[in-house]
Amino acid sequence: MPKKTKTKKTVKKKTETKKRKKKVKATLTRERVLTENTDAAHEFYNQSRFGSILEDGKVQLSLLEALYLMDKGKILIKDYRKKRVNFDDFIKKTKRVEPNFWIRYCVFKDIRDRGYIIKTALKFGADFRVYDRGVRPGEDHARWIVYPVHEGSALTWYEFAAKNRVAHSTKKRLMIGIVDNEGDVTYYEIKWIRP
Repeated sequence: MPKKTKTKKTVKKKTETKKRKKKVKATLTRERVLTENTDAAHEFYNQSRFGSILEDGKVQLSLLEALYLMDKGKILIKDYRKKRVNFDDFIKKTKRVEPNFWIRYCVFKDIRDRGYIIKTALKFGADFRVYDRGVRPGEDHARWIVYPVHEGSALTWYEFAAKNRVAHSTKKRLMIGIVDNEGDVTYYEIKWIRP
């Protein structure tokens, strides 16, 4: 019997050690989040391609990336006054900068949770570009461009055709991520078909 008790204690200690893993400290500015210059912060970029490493060694994260890492318990975010920012406060602050933030975050989080790398696609005229699993930006091109849309919003045929043209001209597949009121996402992939 004592062996079982000892094993349970060992497992419990290992679990507690994992829970106490130090979070990376970061500062929220208006449109981005900057981490401290640490090896743990660099691992966000090296392992999963979160953000970009700046010349001073800090990692610059988008607001979406920062919220995702906060949600996963990886970073601790403070504002410029050194006051801790919680999840709800972060969303309130970002909605002032970007009204469609929550819809975009739902899609970002869902795609990241599925194991894909998702980055901004502003230069393509889209919200996101998504890479196949196992492919990192710079190693190969993104496979999809993604437009997040709330289920209650309307899209004209002109807007729809414009999005499809952008995807076609950049040799990527178009995906529309429709977010419902519960935050669940349904994806539709659209392709050109020649008659």
